[in-house]
Amino acid sequence: MTPLTLVVVGLVAIVIIISAVLLVRSGMRAAEGGKGDIQSRLEEYASRSDTSFSLEDIELSLPFSQRVVRPMLITLSTSFSRLSPSRSREAMELKLQLAGKPYNWGPSEFFGLRVFVALVFGALFFLVVTVSQGISGQGILLAVVSAAFGGLIGFLLPLLWLRTKTRRRQTEIIRTLPDALDLLTIIVEAGMGFDGAMQKVAEKWNNEISKGFAKVVQEMRLGVARREALKNMEQSMGVPDVTTFVAAIIQAEQLGVSIAKILRVQSEQMRIKRRQRAEAEANKAPIKMLFPMVFLIFPALFIILLGPSALIIMETRFS
Repeated sequence: MTPLTLVVVGLVAIVIIISAVLLVRSGMRAAEGGKGDIQSRLEEYASRSDTSFSLEDIELSLPFSQRVVRPMLITLSTSFSRLSPSRSREAMELKLQLAGKPYNWGPSEFFGLRVFVALVFGALFFLVVTVSQGISGQGILLAVVSAAFGGLIGFLLPLLWLRTKTRRRQTEIIRTLPDALDLLTIIVEAGMGFDGAMQKVAEKWNNEISKGFAKVVQEMRLGVARREALKNMEQSMGVPDVTTFVAAIIQAEQLGVSIAKILRVQSEQMRIKRRQRAEAEANKAPIKMLFPMVFLIFPALFIILLGPSALIIMETRFS
């Protein structure tokens, strides 16, 4: 058996063993714990009129990410939990909230994802370097260093993905907030209360700002004060415009000012800010177009315009 075959077989065996261990441990964890999940499944089973639909069918109806991927990530995160202090977990919880809780993951699932991607990248870098350098003392050392570098890249890559999702979510909130405030203003001026107006906005749209209003209404129904619910929404978005809006609503509630007037002023200010942002982006367009023009368009024009002249000069010079 060649050295390359040994390396490939060894890596495949390691991946299979790790996957099997994670699946077994996640199955044991689900069997030992998960009281809340079991209770929710029992309630779902009791609410169904079709008695032929068993608990196993309910379990299989869940997406693959909830049945397999999430338990594996939690198990992997538990195995490396010592590397994640409590402060970093709190900071990661805030980052996940700013990103809109993708796939409803918590800090444990996301940390498990980072460890999994780090292991995969480390194995890939090790395999590539081993195949290219061969199995020798220097080659193995270089492969180990490359595997560590690949693991570092894989460990940081999910953070870049999370930062990208956060930026996109905040951009969407900034873009849709003025329209949401206009709708809130119209509903409140029509005679409905502010809480009902937020509920109407949540029912009408399906974007990040409407989800934020729906969460505020849900928290208020659970007994949370409006001020605290709005502050929670502001912290989960991290957008300065939302901070200004929440501060204005809280101040109006404290001073007894009409919320309709505050909403009218806020909606006008948000529209002005959106227009100013659009003008700023339009002013940046010539500068952004300069680089592709210099490095892509101008060289092609020079080749087309000066190419025949250069050929004629070369022919006359060497003739």
